Amino acid sequence: MKKIVICLIALLSATAVHAQNYLDALKISHGRTSLGNLENTNETDVSNTIVDLAYPLPISANTVFVGGFTYENTRLGLNNLAPVVSGIEEDRTNLIMTRLTAGIKQTHSNGWTGTYVVLPKFASDFGGDGLRSDDFQLGAIALLEKKYTSRYGLKFGTYVSSENFGTTITPIVGLWYKSDSNKFTINAVLPIRADINYELTDKLSVGANLLTSIKSYNLSATNSNFYVQEESIRFALFTSYGFLDNSLILRLKAGLDTTDYGLYAQGDKVGAQVLTFQLDGDARNRLNAEFDSSVFFGLDLIYRLDL
Repeated sequence: MKKIVICLIALLSATAVHAQNYLDALKISHGRTSLGNLENTNETDVSNTIVDLAYPLPISANTVFVGGFTYENTRLGLNNLAPVVSGIEEDRTNLIMTRLTAGIKQTHSNGWTGTYVVLPKFASDFGGDGLRSDDFQLGAIALLEKKYTSRYGLKFGTYVSSENFGTTITPIVGLWYKSDSNKFTINAVLPIRADINYELTDKLSVGANLLTSIKSYNLSATNSNFYVQEESIRFALFTSYGFLDNSLILRLKAGLDTTDYGLYAQGDKVGAQVLTFQLDGDARNRLNAEFDSSVFFGLDLIYRLDL
């Protein structure tokens, strides 16, 4: 059931084209929850912190360099919900992802623009001595956007990434919309990230937020004998308030976290998968129980620049 839900609203925390007249140059997000599993009453506290930096640099009238950096740290107790696996700490494990964004946004004819970026990343518990080859994955995204009016535009593209379990392929459909009153906006890149926002006042807003991802982490503390596959959906309602002429925004969030952290032996792969559907089936031996969903609470701190 969880895989069906993920396929309907899932993946990609990758950088996207934005038609709005602002840029979130820095975003720091933190959330906390307690996740159980579907086999017993064991639980583990989970904290998740994400730092996103974005840096566009105009190269010419039609070309912009797209740069950025993402850091994500998820802290949880893997062995609270799994059989004891030699090398995994009994108490807490840090799953860390660092990713660079490098590419271009190119203006094409007839109102089309394209964004083409590579996304090299390291994803691991970084528990060993130095970086390992299994810590490294490479992703890429190609995204076309058609701006129809100053009020709305559509996006289409594909995201591909190498992971410890194989290659994940994600088709992308996106929408940007702003109402005539400028109070209601939608910024979505599905199946992935979406923001729906309604301004109550110049500073106070309410809305909903969706963030999903599918990625893997090498467990270097076990000499790369195992990896974790994360399939995540976090949906939240939020209230936000703007400071310093809305250049600094604070969001308070509450919602549902359905993230699952599957533990597998390194080398146990599925080949290629589209969203969460494995093209050749999934014959892997999962080493821990499936995680259950739970309520989570979080906050975002956003530094926003007008364009």
